[in-house]
Amino acid sequence: MASGRLAPATLKTLVVLTIIAAVVLGVTFGVAIALVRNIESVENFTTFDPALPSRLLDSEGRLITEFASSEKREIVSIKDVPQHLIDALITREDQSFWTHPGFTFKGYFRALVGILTGRNMGGGSTITLQLAGTLYADRTDISFRRKFVELWWALQLERRFSKQEILEMYMNRMIMGPGVYGVEAASKYFFGHSAKDITIAESSILVIQLSSPTRFNPIRNPNVARERSREVLDQMVELGYVTKEAADSSFALYWDNYDYTRVASASYYARDDKAPWFSEYVRRQLEDMLYGSIDLYKDGLTINTTLNLDYQAVADRYMSRYIAQVNREYASSSSKRLAEAEKTYAPMVELLGLAFNLEGIFFQDTKIRAKSMEYYHESINPTVDAIALMLGLEPLKAATNASYGSQKTQMEKNTVEGALITLENETGHIKALVGGSKFDQSNQLIRATQAQLMPGSCFKPLYYSAAIDSRRFTPGTLIYDAPVVFYNEDGTPYIPLNYRGEWKGQVLLWYALAHSMNVPSVKVLDGIGFDAAINRASALLDITDEEQIRRTFPRLYPLALGVIGVSPIGMARAFSVFANQGREVTPIAIRSIEDRSGRPILEPEKDLRAEQKKKGSAIQVVSPQNAYVMTDLLKRVVKEGTLSYPTSSGQSFTQTDPDGKRYTIPAAGKTGTTQNWADAWTVGFTPYMTTAIWFGFDRPGNSLGVSQSGAAIAGIAWSNYMKEIHKGLPFKDFVRPQTGLIDVSVCSVSGLLPTEYCDEGTEDLVYYEGTQPKSYCDLHEFKSDHAESTIRTLASQQDVLGGGRIDSNLDFDSNDLDALLRSLEAAAARYPDSMPPTEDSPTGTEALPPAETTELDAVAPAADDDILD
Repeated sequence: MASGRLAPATLKTLVVLTIIAAVVLGVTFGVAIALVRNIESVENFTTFDPALPSRLLDSEGRLITEFASSEKREIVSIKDVPQHLIDALITREDQSFWTHPGFTFKGYFRALVGILTGRNMGGGSTITLQLAGTLYADRTDISFRRKFVELWWALQLERRFSKQEILEMYMNRMIMGPGVYGVEAASKYFFGHSAKDITIAESSILVIQLSSPTRFNPIRNPNVARERSREVLDQMVELGYVTKEAADSSFALYWDNYDYTRVASASYYARDDKAPWFSEYVRRQLEDMLYGSIDLYKDGLTINTTLNLDYQAVADRYMSRYIAQVNREYASSSSKRLAEAEKTYAPMVELLGLAFNLEGIFFQDTKIRAKSMEYYHESINPTVDAIALMLGLEPLKAATNASYGSQKTQMEKNTVEGALITLENETGHIKALVGGSKFDQSNQLIRATQAQLMPGSCFKPLYYSAAIDSRRFTPGTLIYDAPVVFYNEDGTPYIPLNYRGEWKGQVLLWYALAHSMNVPSVKVLDGIGFDAAINRASALLDITDEEQIRRTFPRLYPLALGVIGVSPIGMARAFSVFANQGREVTPIAIRSIEDRSGRPILEPEKDLRAEQKKKGSAIQVVSPQNAYVMTDLLKRVVKEGTLSYPTSSGQSFTQTDPDGKRYTIPAAGKTGTTQNWADAWTVGFTPYMTTAIWFGFDRPGNSLGVSQSGAAIAGIAWSNYMKEIHKGLPFKDFVRPQTGLIDVSVCSVSGLLPTEYCDEGTEDLVYYEGTQPKSYCDLHEFKSDHAESTIRTLASQQDVLGGGRIDSNLDFDSNDLDALLRSLEAAAARYPDSMPPTEDSPTGTEALPPAETTELDAVAPAADDDILD
């Protein structure tokens, strides 16, 4: 075989390898060409599909806010931004941008020297290379491979797009702050306005964010940002982009007016939000609802909600006003108590300290220390903090932060918060929501939905509803209001007291509820039993889990006065059931969710309505008759009870229609004040909406003050708010069932059918058919015909009026009789055998003593868990 000839096997191998190499090379070039051609469809801004924030809309389609979280981005055209922003960008990032083909040898050489010498001489990336790396490479990968990838794509970008288009993509893609992308979003975050209105100084601050958004953040490190932005301005002057006068003037104007106390935060908290508490409530629900590849913060969703921005604006205004007012009143009452303590008890403490040489209890020393700390927190620490921030003194800044932390803890104990929620009765739509004083990073507890608070007497209607259904109690049931001892199942005594320690004697059930009387209410609970009360309350509050029911509702008599933990949204839901003819009401905030193209992807409200329809008659939480009777009872709270003053007996809701005709929208509700005036509530409704309002402390232990009861503060806030949001709504009444109810006029004192002797008036009450009174009042007739003989009978017993015995030989005129009888009413329970028996009636119109109670001769002190209203 000739030496110059290849063996057949070798030749065959070379052919195969050549074919394989050709195929690989062809495929590689084919993929490269395909990818390059895809640049047009991927990066052409007309079809560019960037991450977009999701939009939250109210019930009228108005924008509430946008969710962008860690990638807040807004697209802006390069034609709309001022030239000095473009010049600042070129000056800072790539001064040869307009002339290079996508890279520069000078830049690569500088970067190489920096690597070899270990010195930071700046990167070698041009604007085009940075954009290519952002779009097509992992910029956290520090390797030569990544540099080759960036170079390849930079060349393709330069080939496909003009310099203007590349710069526009760059301006809208790059991160330029904590969670903000692009010049438009960054300008709004840092300066509060669009990039279209950016100044020369602001432009220099914005472009330095590209190299280090954390280090050069003007909010977090203002001094560093100031120095570096000055360098950029000086370079712009050298390059002839701006004059020195213009640069100096803009720089001075910005930094001379800079707010050094501003706190850095993520873009989520800096976003424009017309209802931040509601938005956060919705956001938390969305995180549970969205699944798979759907991203709330990037997919440009449209979330249609139930909120009404007009109602929300009213809620924000009133809650802000009344939270501030309650805090002022609390501070005033606290200072008065401290002044009284200083005047009365401080001398005693000083005397004890001197007598027994007890160091540390001298009042003056303690007072001086307290005053000094207060002055430091309020006056010195903010100044020191600003100086530390301006001069970059990190240890000093840490010390001032610690001071702020201790101050925050103290504020939680002494700051009154508030919450409000409004539900539309028929739909359950959340129309307004306020979760506290101000939503920010340090205050995110949505008290309207998350907080478990004591409702006080607002809880009473929930078990009164069960009492009405028991048919043992009616609105006209006569109950005796006097000191009573109730014994819990474990044998411990419970002694409820009324507000101000007053006793009314015999009262009708409707009156006891309207005036929030405690002893009659506990008697109602005792009369129906814990099981009936708890079952009804849990159904109205929509608590279905047995363990939660057991934890929420203790089988103790303080339950009657609302010594439990419930949320404002739960209380609003319970009352809205009464307004909705007893039908289930499910609070809902999200109606539907659409993708960026407008296609529905979730419809929570549609699903809810389908589920409710399947329930059929089971959707009734209580009967329509029960709901109407309870509504009538709660209307009396507004007309002549604890809400009569805040609402002008309901006249606050009087309006005039376009024809000049006046009408009053009916309203119903209940107030509540907890032990030691710690919480103030009002929950009420009209035929349109139900609103719950609460004021109190996040950390229990303090008192709002005796002047700030549920009626005095929450009631007024509720009345003013409800009055305003009902303006312009046409007249609407509560729906009355056509069967099962009857109206009866009864004696306002006995609850029986009136006679000619019932000179103290009558009441028109609503009864279940068959429970209305059938007997005529004998109380007033008894007073006129038999009063004298009854008093003489009592005269032979121990004196109940206090001061000896009644002389049985006294002569009485009519005025004496009436006066003595009124006095005897308060003590009649001590001598039940001396009073004529009332007619036994299944309607429950007679006084109902509890099964295990003891009447007291004197008012006992309030138990620790007693609730006032």
